[in-house]
Amino acid sequence: MSCCNAAGSAARDAAAGGEAAADAPRPAGKDEMLAASRPLAGGAVETHFAVPAIHCGGCIRAVEGAVGALPMVQGARVNLSTKRLAVTWRPDAADPDAIFAALDRIGYKAHPIDAAGADGDRTLKRLILQLGVAGFAAGNIMLLSVSVWSGAEGSTRDLFHWISALIAIPAVAFAGQAFFRPAFAALRRGRMNMDVPISLALVLAVAVSLYETAQSGPHAYFDASVTLLFFLLIGRTLDHVMRERARSAAATLQRMVPRGATVIAADGARVWRALEAIRPGDRLFVAAGERIPVDARVLDGEGDVDCAIATGESDPIAVGPGGELPAGALNLSGALTLEAVKPASQSFLAEMMAMLEAAESAKPRFRRYADRAASFYSPIVHLVAFATFLGWGLAAGDWYRALYIAISVLIITCPCALALAVPVVQVVAAGRLFRHGILLKDGAALETLARVDRVLFDKTGTLTVGRPRLLDAVVQDPDLLALAGALARNSRHPYSTALTEAAEALEAQAAPPTLNAIREVPGSGVEARLADGTAGGALLRLGRPAWALDDAGEDRAGVALSRDGQLLALYRFEDAPRAGAAGTLAWLEAQGFEPEIVSGDHRDRVAEAARTLGAGRWRGGLQPADKIARIQALQGAGHRVLMVGDGLNDAPALSAADASVAPATAADVGRRAAGFVFLHEGLDAVVRALDIARRARSLILQNFALAALYNMIAIPIAVSGYVTPLVAALAMSGSSIVVISNALRLNLGAGRVTRALDRQGRRAAPAPAAPAAPAAQPRLEGAA
Repeated sequence: MSCCNAAGSAARDAAAGGEAAADAPRPAGKDEMLAASRPLAGGAVETHFAVPAIHCGGCIRAVEGAVGALPMVQGARVNLSTKRLAVTWRPDAADPDAIFAALDRIGYKAHPIDAAGADGDRTLKRLILQLGVAGFAAGNIMLLSVSVWSGAEGSTRDLFHWISALIAIPAVAFAGQAFFRPAFAALRRGRMNMDVPISLALVLAVAVSLYETAQSGPHAYFDASVTLLFFLLIGRTLDHVMRERARSAAATLQRMVPRGATVIAADGARVWRALEAIRPGDRLFVAAGERIPVDARVLDGEGDVDCAIATGESDPIAVGPGGELPAGALNLSGALTLEAVKPASQSFLAEMMAMLEAAESAKPRFRRYADRAASFYSPIVHLVAFATFLGWGLAAGDWYRALYIAISVLIITCPCALALAVPVVQVVAAGRLFRHGILLKDGAALETLARVDRVLFDKTGTLTVGRPRLLDAVVQDPDLLALAGALARNSRHPYSTALTEAAEALEAQAAPPTLNAIREVPGSGVEARLADGTAGGALLRLGRPAWALDDAGEDRAGVALSRDGQLLALYRFEDAPRAGAAGTLAWLEAQGFEPEIVSGDHRDRVAEAARTLGAGRWRGGLQPADKIARIQALQGAGHRVLMVGDGLNDAPALSAADASVAPATAADVGRRAAGFVFLHEGLDAVVRALDIARRARSLILQNFALAALYNMIAIPIAVSGYVTPLVAALAMSGSSIVVISNALRLNLGAGRVTRALDRQGRRAAPAPAAPAAPAAQPRLEGAA
């Protein structure tokens, strides 16, 4: 039995790691770059780079603009939280070194992220070192300042000022690099970012103090300058730590990726091989306690495997020869010999990591608004600070005080809170969804889901577990069942799977027939030509009776097997409801979403499922085009529609809906079309996704309000001269921390939705009578 059939279709390199130093080595050439990339449709590939110097919205625009302008590049997007750049490019168009050259021209160093795995969080280590230097310098200078404040005059005061200068200047030069380097790189390329006003304020504060010391002035502000830097670094460090906490889901997945595995060579020798060097067909040895490195099939050995990463179930699953295991699963007992079925870059674990990365770095409408606002903000800040300097200088005649106030304006107006308003919520939401077994493939889908007001469900494999059992198989002709099984093997539909298993379970099965021209028709079934010696061969069909049979007048329920349009056998199935389906439908109904079943199954079976689950709206016998028509009818009435489906025939509807959800067991095309993929068995993932999406939207709006309120209060006070640079640093750092803390509130209230689901499930327990079927075939009509 397969532990998980939800292998990823294409994903980025699973060996992605954390940040590394900016001067990490580049790939030696195109081959190594391609090895670190994942393939896309049309011959393009996607490569991820760590760009440690990215700090703000200005950096994002510069990097995306420079790389996106290359002819070979089809798309470039930056994830501010992880400081990573994802580039979609065509390897046949140019040499990948052009990407590095473009980044070099605007002052950024980059390297493929899989080169960074062993270095840990070097950014945090560097920030802590700089914070320690600034704190040490601030403490010592403050001791000297106490003597000056106590009444030291003349040469004694000048001596203390010079000693303070000797401590402050190297301390600011070293500890201020967190701001100076990105600011200098931006200015050298003729652009602005958020570090420019901060760096200017620090340099001006030290320069004014040094001038006062050289002139034997009574006041020098080295203590304020270094303390200002100390608090700025506290804010930058907390910002970095909280961003890493927000993206803890990605870090959890990263810890599940082994660096390599033991490969059994052709001569039986066991050699350790790096993860990226493992190829499909390699034989792997996985001992107890080790994780499965890539998607693999068990060749030898038996044991218990923890597949919670794929199924969400805490109970181990017993596996043996023939079992399929996803990358990241944990072997709990017994040594296993496996055969790799996919490379690491296309494994199930890599697909989940790619989804999280895409979700964190996508740009929904709110984030585009924030980026656009931040792009105009920095020039305005400098104009306001310059106007403040001129205004105070001309009005009061005290140019020293005017400069001091302008420094405060530069610091307090840094738009960090505005730049963080959206991405930090997006990262926290993606992590929260992941902890509930839901993968968000696109950040824009989260925003769309929050505005949904109608929900449509497919039945088989969505509201039900998708593992139907064939009824009355004993009375069926074994030869016909074998023929049906031969056709069913060419489809992943749950009914096909049940027929295949029933056919394989026959004790004495005839040799399988030879079939030609096999073709699956989405929403209808499978057809083939029987190689029986006649011209062309007889046409066999297995699927919807109305499609398989020439006599479509009789409304039959089940899966029909036909030969040249004539009925050979009719198979019926039963399928258990998915866990939490009744409670989910009841909750959605209570919240006003008006859930509706839209299924291609026979209307009798859809009506029975609706009765069992307590659904008051259902439509049966729908083709894929009918589902799309139903979605478009709701959209035309002003509704935003969520489609939940799993099959090949659901892919068009998943694409047509405003938002879409599919289980991990869905067909590959269905998972690719869906905006969300849930890994657990229960259908309550739909409710949780809706709840998290709505709360995330609310928090984004709150963050915008907080950022706007901060600037409305802070700027007038700073311009009025009531704020010192030190207080400005505290206020600026505090605004960023408030925005991030507000986003982290999304992790609270975990039990509220669960309790609501339990209550709705209990209310829905007495199944109502079956709703009346529509008089005519329900295509575009209202609810039945």
